[in-house]
Amino acid sequence: MFQYLCLKINSENQLPQKMYSSLTSLESSFDKHNLPSSYKTSLASSFDKHNLPSSYKTLKEKKKNCTKLLKNNSSVTLFPSLQERSFDLVPMPKMTSHAKRRKSKSLTRTFSTTDNLDKLAIPPARHRLFPVHQHMINTRLKKLPLLAAIKPDNEQTEKARFMRANYNYNPYFCYKGYSNKEEMEKFRIPSDQYISLAILILENTLAHFGSYEQFDEITGGSILTRSEVYRFVKKYLMNEDLDDEIQINLRDDLLSRGSIYRAKDRYVLSVRCVNLRECCAEGLLRHEIGTHYMRSCNTCLQPWNDPNVRGNFGIGPLNPTEEGLACLHSVMFRNKPFLMHAALLYYTTYKASQMSFRDIFHDLGKYVTSPDVRWDYCLRAKRGQVDTSRRGNFSKDQVYLEGALQLLKRRTTIDFEMLVRLGKVSYQDLSRKCVIDAARLQKTRIPKFMEDIQLYHNQLNRVVRINGLNDSLLAMVE
Repeated sequence: MFQYLCLKINSENQLPQKMYSSLTSLESSFDKHNLPSSYKTSLASSFDKHNLPSSYKTLKEKKKNCTKLLKNNSSVTLFPSLQERSFDLVPMPKMTSHAKRRKSKSLTRTFSTTDNLDKLAIPPARHRLFPVHQHMINTRLKKLPLLAAIKPDNEQTEKARFMRANYNYNPYFCYKGYSNKEEMEKFRIPSDQYISLAILILENTLAHFGSYEQFDEITGGSILTRSEVYRFVKKYLMNEDLDDEIQINLRDDLLSRGSIYRAKDRYVLSVRCVNLRECCAEGLLRHEIGTHYMRSCNTCLQPWNDPNVRGNFGIGPLNPTEEGLACLHSVMFRNKPFLMHAALLYYTTYKASQMSFRDIFHDLGKYVTSPDVRWDYCLRAKRGQVDTSRRGNFSKDQVYLEGALQLLKRRTTIDFEMLVRLGKVSYQDLSRKCVIDAARLQKTRIPKFMEDIQLYHNQLNRVVRINGLNDSLLAMVE
């Protein structure tokens, strides 16, 4: 812009009157920003040519440098004060109608090509976010917990772009933070051990209801409003005598239906209240409060609450037992307790290791019709990735079905009440004598729905029967 100003002055016979007010402060701007003297010389030479007042000639030094500056310096970096000024310059020539037609035709031809949809949808600045550069980006991002780090920051914009492209686009996700590489690698390798059982559950569900949408509507109940969700959660907490221990946080941007976490001196229950149905809300509360929260509180009373002591008892990982138990608690109270949600997560995660985001989305069409529901499942399987056109997955969601199948296989031998009272342990730890002898059970709690243990076992048997499982099929489960 600076060179254009000088050229404009040199090319006209007289200086426009409106430009005087903007030029009066140029000298002070030069001194303030410590510009090279060659810039002052360039402007001073133009002032002499047009016989400007002497007050403007104070910048004159050497006229011979003006021509050399304009020829050699093709670009000049503007300083802030000049960037904000209005110089009242003559506007650049507008594009001719012929050029407009030519550009319009070019764009039409480009957008009509299906193969270029991915390329057209990617903003130019986002090319630097490919996985090959991810390690460089991580140095500028904040380190976050795993589930927070893999939540895409641009989910809504990419979803809108995906829908506009008629589902023929692979999203490119950006993230606010990053997590440990070692922790991420734990969930990069999916399992296909129970894929046949997952497909069996999906097919039995569709055979019974006809579609996922019918299954969700019939088994989920009526959709709750935001205020109804709050009252429903509050009532459940009061029934469990937990209303003073847990804070309710209603949100619309969660990837899952809900989560519970500790913030400072109390626990916070986050609930995604968008299209939340009544039975789904009940299942969510039994999942998060009746399982995760109860077992966490009971763990605090046990000697293995200390990670260093935990190893002395030989206690292993709590998953898939933890999430499998929570999965069963979320559906076993229903009249038709199908495990379709857990089966879909297992199936989608496995397919994500072999397909792109777009291909998984179309593949899920044989089980789910709704584009929004399919998007949610694909997003959970591909979260943590930048370029979703590549193969890759986040396999943590497979623990729901895996843990549920392991517990159903041993439903007649496991002491489920003890499994909750001992806290964060796996079902294998119930057979360890050192764990049972050291357990402190005096102040432990169980949820109200486990007080009738006979009813509890009857509901487990019904889960097996409804989903088309039997002991012979469960024999293949580890």
